[in-house]
Amino acid sequence: MGAEGAMVPAAASPEAQLIARIQAGQAEAEAELYHRYSERIYYLGLRETRSSADADDIRAETFLRVLCAIRGNRLHSVSSLAGYIVGVTRNVLHEFRRRPAFEDVTQFEDLAACTPSNEEVFVNSEVQKAIERTLARLRPRERNLLRMHYFEELPRGEIARRAGIAEERVRLVKSRALKHFREAYSRLNQTGKR
Repeated sequence: MGAEGAMVPAAASPEAQLIARIQAGQAEAEAELYHRYSERIYYLGLRETRSSADADDIRAETFLRVLCAIRGNRLHSVSSLAGYIVGVTRNVLHEFRRRPAFEDVTQFEDLAACTPSNEEVFVNSEVQKAIERTLARLRPRERNLLRMHYFEELPRGEIARRAGIAEERVRLVKSRALKHFREAYSRLNQTGKR
């Protein structure tokens, strides 16, 4: 038995042990997953986008989706963890390339300035609490849309149906919700430092 009550068979593969520890809520295991695959995901993002800021965004989005899948026990094969992560990265890249030309690209460029690094997110539990407080400050529609997109990983059509908006407006509403989230998070951090 590992820390936090995680039952992991001694003969289990390192990937299986890591997944079990993440499912048991161990922040160290999440940080280990990040450190193990971070450079590969960043490289894939950088190779496709030619932008370090975009590669950071793709890496963050990929890890958010992977962690949600692991926590939700939606990983079909433990032995294909690396392949699954690369597949999620490709999906994120595909969505990124399909982004409408009119979308405000600058919203991604200032992401690093108002949010902590990925290492801090995975290691620091205070960040998790700050994220929860920030989400509570968003409008219910924005909060629900972000939840449906990032945590439930619903397709755009289903998000549109549940939110009662046209499918082509989902990306715009999500972008605005992320912008409001970053602004609220930044304000919360500035108040906490005083």
